[in-house]
Amino acid sequence: MRFDPRQTAALHAVLETGSFEAAARQLHITSSAVSQRVRALELAMGGTLVSRTRPCHGTPLGQRLMQHLRRSALLDDDFAAEIHGQADAPLRLVLAVNGDTLATWFLPALSPVLTAEHVLLDTHVDDQDHTHALMLSGEAVGCVTTRPEAMRGSVALQLGVMRYRLMASNAFARQHFPRGLSREAARTAPVVAASRKDQLHARALEQRLGLAADAYPCHYIGPPVPRFEAIRQSLGHGMLPELWLGAQPAAVQAGLVDLMPLHPTDVELYWHGWKVQSPRLERLTQRIVEAAQAVLRPQSAGRKRSRASKA
Repeated sequence: MRFDPRQTAALHAVLETGSFEAAARQLHITSSAVSQRVRALELAMGGTLVSRTRPCHGTPLGQRLMQHLRRSALLDDDFAAEIHGQADAPLRLVLAVNGDTLATWFLPALSPVLTAEHVLLDTHVDDQDHTHALMLSGEAVGCVTTRPEAMRGSVALQLGVMRYRLMASNAFARQHFPRGLSREAARTAPVVAASRKDQLHARALEQRLGLAADAYPCHYIGPPVPRFEAIRQSLGHGMLPELWLGAQPAAVQAGLVDLMPLHPTDVELYWHGWKVQSPRLERLTQRIVEAAQAVLRPQSAGRKRSRASKA
């Protein structure tokens, strides 16, 4: 099936901006023209592609089409660069990554290959339990996620375990937990979490202390660096990755205390990518897996190294 590029561009703009009006401004046409092009594409596909909500989002069929279009565009761009002897032509890749991964091992490990392969990154940062949705919607061509099962047409590769510690400043611990972490003390001690999607702290307190997620006050401070600084400045206690802690100066580490030294929180991470990839994305995928397995903790025995979907 051949797609009309004007129709697919309209679909992409609507899903990217979240409305037909914003898509029209981006494409420099009227919103009526955008609607007509999307409707024509829906008729050709035999189903609804866009859910007309606020904001608009792709239906399952629309998401599958966007996945196909993004993969096809990458393959076309890489093939054209190779045929025309333009291996140094930049290739833009949209990846979905959790903030703690981006702040620790991801960029240092990939910088050499990104430079050598002339890859431009467009990163969508989200909680590791939710990055998979960005690939499912067609917004990203690869993601770091906690989901072990691959979706249709993709493969899931084990990366390793990101270990987290429940940390607080010495001053915060003395004020709120003078006798150690307890259920009653944790009810009034503020938490520092990345966002409302971030469930690491909630799961740890529920498992160890039986506290529900709404049983204590909570700050939401997204990026890893400000979140770490909030904990260091005694605004609250929160989960920090061991990799991040190990990279801090000794004086900074000495100012923090592990509230659950015998009970770290381990998060298993996976890389999801499409089975059919452009050559440069395939090489980047290989480097991501190698780099992660070199710095992350090994995953529990008995799990398969990779999981490919049926299809």
